Amino acid sequence: MQGFNLATIGRLALDLIYPPKCVLCGASGAFLCEDCIGALPRANGSRCNRCWLPLRRTECAACAEHPTSLSRLRSVFQYEGGVRHAVHAFKFGGQSSLAPGLGNLLAASYAEHGLDADLIVPVPLTASRRRIRGYNQALLMATELSKLTGVPFEEALKRTGHGHTQAGSASAEERRRNVEGVFGVAHGDGVAGKRILLVDDVATTGATLNACAGVLLNTGTLSVSGLTLARED
Repeated sequence: MQGFNLATIGRLALDLIYPPKCVLCGASGAFLCEDCIGALPRANGSRCNRCWLPLRRTECAACAEHPTSLSRLRSVFQYEGGVRHAVHAFKFGGQSSLAPGLGNLLAASYAEHGLDADLIVPVPLTASRRRIRGYNQALLMATELSKLTGVPFEEALKRTGHGHTQAGSASAEERRRNVEGVFGVAHGDGVAGKRILLVDDVATTGATLNACAGVLLNTGTLSVSGLTLARED
């Protein structure tokens, strides 16, 4: 069967038994249908070229107060409504089947914003969270993005500490403290001199992405940009 591999055949077989249904509206045909995608709030408009927060003045107040190590960040959607529901289903609800569709959205954003990278690196999970979820959602999206863009990916970062869950953090400052010293480079030789694209599901304060970027830059990475599915404004 030319053009088919075992993974494709397996997915087709599962689709026959469990036809894909949109995680948002329940319509058959795709795990995230085109109508629902079209209705999701895009992270467009006047935004900071660096941190991708909405600009309310000429200069970004967030970057002035807390400069980021990222050369730039881009996100597809605003983290609200249906986007929040889809991310929760993907991240906590075992809906790993959303990965190809979300990867398509990231690839479109990668091209739209002229992002250019030598290596795609997913934000790592702790081993315990990966065991509980069964996968790292950032790694799944990074894998799909790599297939679509031709840019290789590598799990070049590792968790060297646990920190606290970011979802329950009360403030941006607490989130920044939570990720101090949490990340390390797993393969230093693989990132030195390269332009890295960090991939994650959501950028909230940007503390996690910034911590990862700082570690990579200290290892000799040329530059680090970020791409996420959603941005909390």
